[in-house]
Amino acid sequence: AFIAEPIMGAGGVIVPPRTYFEKIQEVLKRYDILFIADEVICGFGRTGRMFASETFRLKPDMITVAKQLSSAYLPISALFINEAIYQAVKKGSDEVGTFGHGFTYSGHPVAAAVALETLKIYEDDGIIEHVRSVMSPFQKRLKDLNKFDHVGETRGHGLIGAFELVSDKCAKTPFDPYGAAGKAVAAKCLEHGVILRALGDTVAFCPPLIITEDQIHTMFDAVEAALTEWYSSL
Repeated sequence: AFIAEPIMGAGGVIVPPRTYFEKIQEVLKRYDILFIADEVICGFGRTGRMFASETFRLKPDMITVAKQLSSAYLPISALFINEAIYQAVKKGSDEVGTFGHGFTYSGHPVAAAVALETLKIYEDDGIIEHVRSVMSPFQKRLKDLNKFDHVGETRGHGLIGAFELVSDKCAKTPFDPYGAAGKAVAAKCLEHGVILRALGDTVAFCPPLIITEDQIHTMFDAVEAALTEWYSSL
């Protein structure tokens, strides 16, 4: 099987090139390889659609989801499977007389109830539509960070993004030691009230899906102030 996030999250917020998954899926289909899309981060509206597989026109055989299934109020995850895999599992279960893929805590009723209410809120409150309304200003302010001398690249889609710090903007040379700059900038952002995640020298954003446009501007104003202070200390 081939497992991939539509947008790589903890690996540095890597957005795939436009034709990447199109070509990957051609190879997978040719050699009859299962495609598993990991939507633990990207699922439930993060990219402006319910699933990033829709955003990037993926046709996975399986989809894994978790965090945003319950808005992280309680731990729960789920696996979506296509009809062919379902029939294979059903056939095996019929042969042995029981479903052989359950676990002690699977389908916990309290976590399941929270997940159901979360899904209802996504629909009733128009969360996905809201993401679509604020993703453009978010991405614009993210791209504006390229004006800083030590920001070598910004990347993202929807309400996920990151900027990568470099010692030389033209050559894209990383800092030495690697990771120290990202850690320092994330700490400086925290001083300004913004919680970001340093992934080496990449600093990542993954704001709440209910963030407003005003809050987006407040957040990036703080990040720009933090970058200015950090740069002046070099």
